[in-house]
Amino acid sequence: MSSSTTVRTARRRTLRIAAVALAAAAGLSLTACSGSDAAGAKSAGRTDMGMAAAESGGASSSPGAQGSDAKASPGAKADAKPDAKAAAAGKQSGSAHATGGGKAASPVRTQRLADGISKAEIYKLGDQRYRAKIVARGSVLATLETKEGDAGLDANDMFITLTLDGQVHSWMGGGHQGPGTFELAGGWTAKVTKIGELRYRAQILGHDGVAATLETNQHDVGVDANGVYIVLSNGGVISAHK
Repeated sequence: MSSSTTVRTARRRTLRIAAVALAAAAGLSLTACSGSDAAGAKSAGRTDMGMAAAESGGASSSPGAQGSDAKASPGAKADAKPDAKAAAAGKQSGSAHATGGGKAASPVRTQRLADGISKAEIYKLGDQRYRAKIVARGSVLATLETKEGDAGLDANDMFITLTLDGQVHSWMGGGHQGPGTFELAGGWTAKVTKIGELRYRAQILGHDGVAATLETNQHDVGVDANGVYIVLSNGGVISAHK
């Protein structure tokens, strides 16, 4: 083999080695870039996931806030209830004071009674509700009060009625001891029966039968029978005055 052939062969080997080296270098560069890109992608993925998690966390915090607000609303309602109760208590307290004020107020009028000594202090408590205090020598001897009907009292043979419109009528004597049937003023007849201890019933009879019924239950009762005032005591004594 000649020297020129040897030189050409050596150059070809050198070129091949250089080409292989370049190819290897290119492969390494591609591998490095691919790894960096993958790592970057993974890093970006983590970052995106982190942001998503943060956003997800933020979303979950919103329901938390909503839950807090939801809790606050019942709290507000709970606070409102005591206020409502306080308002209701205030109304009740106001009614109580008004009633008390009515009781403590001055009488609408004072009226002398049939015995010439006693007087009736008449108070208005409400619609068709009156109270009469029977006072003698500065002391309250008895109290009458209308409750869905007239009231009556036998005060030691002085008979007193208090009507639904606040009128007081009094007279002396004229009582009949029941049981029994008695003629009363104004053409009325009273049929008095005993129904228990300190309990008597009186049927007030007119031309058309029973016009009214009085019944004691451990206290005296009275009625205005068309301008005739009748009292039945818890001891069975009945009296009328026109």
